[in-house]
Amino acid sequence: MRTTGIRTTGTPRPRPRARRLTLATLGLLAAALLAGCATGTTETAPGTPDTSAATGTVATPDPSRAPTGRTPEGTLLVADFGSDTVTFVDPGRDGSGEGGAPIASVKVGTAPYGLVVGEDGRAWVATAEGVAVVDTQKRTRLALVPYATESGPVTTGEYRGGGMGIALAPDGNHVYVGVNVPGGNGAVEVIDTATREVTGTAPVGMRPFDVDVSPDGREVYATDHDSFDVTAVDARSLETRRMEVAPYGTEGGLGSWLKPHYAVVRPSDGKLLLPFEGERLAVLDPRTGEVTIERMTANTHQHGAALAPDGTLLVVGTGPIGPDDEDPSLTVRTPDGAERVVPLDGPHEDVAVSKDGSTAYVTGGFTRDGYGNGITVVDLDDTKSEPVRLKAGNRPLGIAVL
Repeated sequence: MRTTGIRTTGTPRPRPRARRLTLATLGLLAAALLAGCATGTTETAPGTPDTSAATGTVATPDPSRAPTGRTPEGTLLVADFGSDTVTFVDPGRDGSGEGGAPIASVKVGTAPYGLVVGEDGRAWVATAEGVAVVDTQKRTRLALVPYATESGPVTTGEYRGGGMGIALAPDGNHVYVGVNVPGGNGAVEVIDTATREVTGTAPVGMRPFDVDVSPDGREVYATDHDSFDVTAVDARSLETRRMEVAPYGTEGGLGSWLKPHYAVVRPSDGKLLLPFEGERLAVLDPRTGEVTIERMTANTHQHGAALAPDGTLLVVGTGPIGPDDEDPSLTVRTPDGAERVVPLDGPHEDVAVSKDGSTAYVTGGFTRDGYGNGITVVDLDDTKSEPVRLKAGNRPLGIAVL
């Protein structure tokens, strides 16, 4: 069942036509486009070098910096889409990025995308092959849980099959991973964290970019990039319902840029916040399927999102997709809707926030062409400070603060 209800608050300006593809154009692109954020990009074969334009060099971990005992609290963990690893990163003095550097890397599986870390220190990493389980204290891979869903050959391209978004149940007993099936609908798979086995599968929309869980753990939400919707999955019965989230409409289909990417769940009311194009924040009430639109100000294509402890929303602006768009940025949006837009140097993908809410860490990997091998560190308390660039990882996408 698909439920739709869009109510607009404020007066967001109309999106210029130049930023969407017409249906006629889509017909010409359909054979080459596999439901992504970029045109003219196709799946690459396993082992094919990534020829996307990158900025910066890959920083080699310095073993002499790596502690021999417990990994320090506040260490960053990033999923290296470009090297099949996760990298542990020292965030520098007081977490500021100054003097920080990679300290160790662990092989996890092909093209890791999202990751999540539990209270027990185990990280769950969505790769093209399966979900890797990493002991973040010993910095070793414990297991690789294969998917139950058939997603085609293991590849390394932007539109590869396999795991994308991933989330952990509040009680830590289950992991939920969105599995992309190129050219078709995906699935959310349920992994028992004790047995490390897939115990259930639920059908969702196309290309589940992100997965989130309700505060009470009763529902799982897959943000379905290429079907313009969010699928709610009952955590017990695995029954599903689809809710359209398309504040710009669905014209252009797979060729449209104006799709949902990442979401966060607001703890106060359980609503999902989905940013679009630095212009519109879609607020989805999963109980009714109603979508309310609030105005945003960055005017840039947006991907990753996170919530600080005080409810501040952080949203990554990846850069322009049309001639009137602004450059990459990080939007810092307080609960009352006031925004500060922090310029970033080059495209970025995802964001995590320190446990005290004072610092944001933005990964430079990016899912489209053009990326940076590092993290940008933004001081959220000092509005006059300049972001700090921290070398870290090889096309880092997912990120967590240990």
